[in-house]
Amino acid sequence: MKQKTHSGAKKRFRVKPGGKIKRKKPGMRHLLSHMSSKRKRHLGTTAYVDSANEYQVKRQLVI
Repeated sequence: MKQKTHSGAKKRFRVKPGGKIKRKKPGMRHLLSHMSSKRKRHLGTTAYVDSANEYQVKRQLVI
């Protein structure tokens, strides 16, 4: 039987040509008024999936 990609994972992660997996940082949806501009600016940038979690994410994305 063919493996299926996890629907939630395909919306949250993008695979770069080098094999790294890009993700967004959490915490930018609501309750932003008490945060400093610096904190919000850094939360808005993209990050990469840590090597400890890479196996699970690749498995969900069927890579």
